[in-house]
Amino acid sequence: MDKQKQLEVEAATFRRLLAHLDAHKEVQNIDLMNLASFCRNCLSKWYRAEAEEQGISIDYDAAREIVYGMPYAEWKDKYQQEAGAEQLEKFKQKNSQ
Repeated sequence: MDKQKQLEVEAATFRRLLAHLDAHKEVQNIDLMNLASFCRNCLSKWYRAEAEEQGISIDYDAAREIVYGMPYAEWKDKYQQEAGAEQLEKFKQKNSQ
């Protein structure tokens, strides 16, 4: 696979990941952090960092809007649930190691 095709496949894969996350809004960021050690906010930070590596300035809120498919505040109001005690304990244990 040449570099251009690889880039196209990687971009398509990223779009598919975003679509998958969008289709599963019930999966909370804390669930992602507990299971995979990353979440939608991490993706937003990585997106911003990679854009800056390419000389493209993008702020965190704009990057989050790309990842969440809407402004973060709107997503949070519509879909974010309060983390339960079990989720918080698992997060605490995982991050204290």
